[in-house]
Amino acid sequence: MLSKSQIKLITSLKQKKYRQQHGFFVVEGLKTIRELLSSELELFQLYTTESFGEYLDREVLISFAELKKISFLSTPNTALALFKIPEPKPIEENKLIVALDDVRDPGNLGTIIRLCDWFGIHDLVCSKETVDCYNPKVIQATMGSIARVNINYVDLEAFIKLQNTSVFGAFMEGENVYTSKLPTEGVLVMGNEANGISEAIEKLIKAKISIPRFGDLQAAESLNVATATAILLSEFKRATF
Repeated sequence: MLSKSQIKLITSLKQKKYRQQHGFFVVEGLKTIRELLSSELELFQLYTTESFGEYLDREVLISFAELKKISFLSTPNTALALFKIPEPKPIEENKLIVALDDVRDPGNLGTIIRLCDWFGIHDLVCSKETVDCYNPKVIQATMGSIARVNINYVDLEAFIKLQNTSVFGAFMEGENVYTSKLPTEGVLVMGNEANGISEAIEKLIKAKISIPRFGDLQAAESLNVATATAILLSEFKRATF
């Protein structure tokens, strides 16, 4: 049975300030929970309508009605877990790093984290204005990839200034990515959904690249940032073969 204090704690974690205060984030869905249980992330508490059997000391059996009270989903799954927010690891150099300049949509960030996992990108660097990676909607969109990508929130301008490697940025007017010679290491900067890469960061970009439009009317204004990230990462990785 859920106590009032447990309900209050879990529902408060929808907000970033309480996630930071308590050091926990919420994960929903059996598949994602099981994936995170097999990772280095540390389970704090598991609330479930059906026993997992392996985590009895941290497991709380609840009814579906109770699950609905704490779930952030319109259609709750059978389990919800609290994991401890890990300390980010140092950023590995001499590899391809993805950097996000003020990406605000949780679904976009979650998808980009998944893409980093898929394409073997170890480090994702986010500006301090980028949406929190432990936002429940971000976690849902990562589908478990949050456990396999090292995410750091930094002063992005200061971070880029310290780089001794190629810094690429995605722009509408950049060089065609399909004809560009791409390295195996560097920093790929992706910008805000509405405004792209900020002026301050643009001044630090050494190579502007773009995805050309092939439509007959050339009428599409832009690509979704997660979609653009997928295409660009695919080209960077293809260059390694």
